[in-house]
Amino acid sequence: MATIKDIAELAKVSSASVSRILNNDPTLSVPKETRQRVLDAANQLGYKKKNKKIYDTVMTLGIIQWISPIEESNDPYYLSIRQGVEEYCFKNKIAIKRVFKTDIDYLNQLEDIQGLVCIGKYSQEDIETYKKICSNVIFLDMNIDPIHECCILLDFKNAVKDVVSYLSQKHTSIAYLGGKEIIHDKLYHDQRKEYFEHYCKEYNIDYSMSEEAFSIESGFNMTYELIKNKKLPSAIFAASDPIAIGAMRALKQYDIKIPEDISIIGFDNIETTNYTDPPLTTVFAPTFDMGFMAARQLFDAFKHNENISPIKILLPCFLIERNSCI
Repeated sequence: MATIKDIAELAKVSSASVSRILNNDPTLSVPKETRQRVLDAANQLGYKKKNKKIYDTVMTLGIIQWISPIEESNDPYYLSIRQGVEEYCFKNKIAIKRVFKTDIDYLNQLEDIQGLVCIGKYSQEDIETYKKICSNVIFLDMNIDPIHECCILLDFKNAVKDVVSYLSQKHTSIAYLGGKEIIHDKLYHDQRKEYFEHYCKEYNIDYSMSEEAFSIESGFNMTYELIKNKKLPSAIFAASDPIAIGAMRALKQYDIKIPEDISIIGFDNIETTNYTDPPLTTVFAPTFDMGFMAARQLFDAFKHNENISPIKILLPCFLIERNSCI
């Protein structure tokens, strides 16, 4: 079978020129005679152009992020979930229609999708709206109880139990620093807070709880209040790493040493926690895996022409010990 190199030798031009002529490269400027000579040589040698493999997308997946793009850029937790969804789509040639709930007219951007991933917290009204757009919907990081939709979330119960059990070995007082998430003017129930209170009682630990936002600034402010009011315990459990980082900044500002004077544990295991001073003990939350799994579930349903059954999937979390605790 003739090759481009064979044609180049017969037409007395470079292989690169032959390739560009045969592929009708509009940026190539050559005399008509040269172009015709290449075409004649290709015909003489019986050259057959190979058809390019066309990678058509196999399905279109919608992604709704419940916070704004600016908020997402400041929140590694939700960003990581979305990246997990998109990584699976990239590997399996799945087209993506990505919207933020804060976008104007965002629902109209989700036409002709075969699966929908909803990241974050949504009202029952939202759920009913999304089910009208697409029958196969998965909700990530939202506890749906009783189970009437498919949802994937983290095993907060055992994660918090591990934290409290670990701290109870050397501490009798722990402060919980959490964040508030609002759905249509209603406070979303954070299971980390619920389980923290439950296990502190089980382990006979004195505890306090504060909540603001899932941010560095809120972590600083809540810790400052504990210091100012002389209610600082011997350990802090922060419901997110950004909160923990803010708390560490406040402690350092007031010359309170970590872990000599106080121990601190975060939640998420974002990359920054490796580089705090000291490196932060935290809970690894498989947020990327959560997104990856959701996309896989929807793709499997699409391939088998099935609807996803209502199910709750819990992903395990793991305590990562570093130097912020004793």
